[in-house]
Amino acid sequence: MNVQFLITCTALSLLAGCQRQILISSASSSLCPSQNAARHHPVRTYAAAAKPSKKEKKGEKGAAKEVKQEEKKKEKKKIDDTGRHKPYGLTAWVPIDDVYVVRHYPKQVYDADVAVDMLKSFQKLDFTPEDQPLFIELMLDMKLEKKRKVDPFVSTVHLPHPFKNDLNKVMVFTEDPEEARVATEHGAAIVGGAELVEKILEDEITADFYVAVPDIIPKLLPLKNKLRKKFPKSKRGSVGVNIPKMLQLFRSGHEYMVERDVYVITQVGTLDMPKEHILDNMRVIIQDVASHKPSEFGSIIERAITNSQTSEALRIKYEAFLQQEVKEA
Repeated sequence: MNVQFLITCTALSLLAGCQRQILISSASSSLCPSQNAARHHPVRTYAAAAKPSKKEKKGEKGAAKEVKQEEKKKEKKKIDDTGRHKPYGLTAWVPIDDVYVVRHYPKQVYDADVAVDMLKSFQKLDFTPEDQPLFIELMLDMKLEKKRKVDPFVSTVHLPHPFKNDLNKVMVFTEDPEEARVATEHGAAIVGGAELVEKILEDEITADFYVAVPDIIPKLLPLKNKLRKKFPKSKRGSVGVNIPKMLQLFRSGHEYMVERDVYVITQVGTLDMPKEHILDNMRVIIQDVASHKPSEFGSIIERAITNSQTSEALRIKYEAFLQQEVKEA
């Protein structure tokens, strides 16, 4: 009996263990699907960003203005060195020795006559050509009130001492036979009316300057894009009824223009010319440039530099030329 009881207990315990093992394996298989089965990952959707309202845009503009104002305040102000024993950030006002580091001293500004003499001496020391061209460079302040400014301009002046041997080729537009005769007598290279428009557009004829009488201007409008700054304008003195005066100006006149919005770079003579003749030409150009900005807005010239073709540039004092104009007036 005892032996049968033990056998029965052993069989029951084995059956119970098998059932437990079956339950565990089935549970694990249901919780862990096979790797080949398709998996569905959750996807989170987002709403489109809302457009900023007009109020927000106004706020952004206000913030931008404030930033600009702060930037203006942060801009470096010009330091007044008057009365100081030396310029701010430099070694001294004037170098003591002949040999010195240029960046440690302020840029020297010379009288115009002294600068011309220096350029002439540079030419002798460097053995460069005596008849090399002499230039002047003016940096302009084109600002007027508020956001207005002086438009870049082109001007023609009559230099008291011309340095070119050849006269300019001038074309005169007129349909009046008498005006055409006067223009031819006073040295016009080409004289004609509306029939010249097509020839100019096809590059059959060209000229250095173009002048016209007021009545023919409407017929010349097709030439505006072709001639651009050379198109006849009353502001430049190339439109008028006094044909001899216009021809006298443009045949021997000297033309200069504003480049890169704020610079005038033009020739004023050659180094072999007398110093007085060079200074006279400088005076005419500087005074003509100064006339393009009303005096109540300050001087249009900020800086003047002169140099020859092979020399270094020298800053000059241009104020003396403007004072001469005031005395003459």
